[in-house]
Amino acid sequence: MESWLESFAITDGKCHPDCLKANNEQEDYDACQSAALVAVSLISSARVIFKIDSKYTEYSPQYLVDNVGKEEVEGEMDQPSCQYTVGNLLSYLVENVWTKKEVRQREMDQQRREFTVKDCFEFAFKKGLPRNGHWAHVGCIFPVPPFACQIPRVPMKGEVIEAANVSEALKLGMQQPAAARLHLFSPEFDLVGEGIYDGPSGNETRYVGLRDVLMVEAEKIKGETVFTVQICYKKKTSFVKVSTRSMILPLNGDDKSQVTEPACLLVDFCIPRFSIN
Repeated sequence: MESWLESFAITDGKCHPDCLKANNEQEDYDACQSAALVAVSLISSARVIFKIDSKYTEYSPQYLVDNVGKEEVEGEMDQPSCQYTVGNLLSYLVENVWTKKEVRQREMDQQRREFTVKDCFEFAFKKGLPRNGHWAHVGCIFPVPPFACQIPRVPMKGEVIEAANVSEALKLGMQQPAAARLHLFSPEFDLVGEGIYDGPSGNETRYVGLRDVLMVEAEKIKGETVFTVQICYKKKTSFVKVSTRSMILPLNGDDKSQVTEPACLLVDFCIPRFSIN
């Protein structure tokens, strides 16, 4: 196992040509990848803030993508196929790495699950997390080897704290960066630049969906509370100022019957609260 982990360290940042091709064909991270990336970033930050880690340590987002929501197998680590042996390694290569890409992709699409940042936090507190260099990269298209369950994980002890509204989110943000989801409308978000993103503006608006963000700062601008959030959109990371005023959000195109009561662009606030002892 130690030699396998050493090989991860040597190849960190490199991936199979099929992974590179699949990554280039993907316009944006999917919802699960986005949730996992936000979750591990906040976990790493919180562990430094509360002096659990002496320095910023990156944990594996792909571990969360591969495992959150997956049905547990009792006694998995004791199964012969889950032991790290040369025979098991060769079997994995034959059955997975050397098969056709289309077959692998079809099998992985069938196993795909959906989860949120909150789900990632809860899973990390339950199972721990491996360090980033000890697991596959984000977007790896290969199935997880059965013997990957033997990879050591850093224990995580704590709970998920949620905020019901902007006022509660402000209190959370005073202690550590928080996660949220942002209602995205196009072309408004694409054109916001250095301004304040304040949602839909007209009939040409298209609702893109919810995107995971990190809330990094709050300030008053002309009497209004504005959050600065970090978002990865179309695989580009940027910082955007977001209005917190309530408004009518047309979440289903032009169908007026789907327009709900006034709501905030930012929703689903949460943080990982670590236990110090």
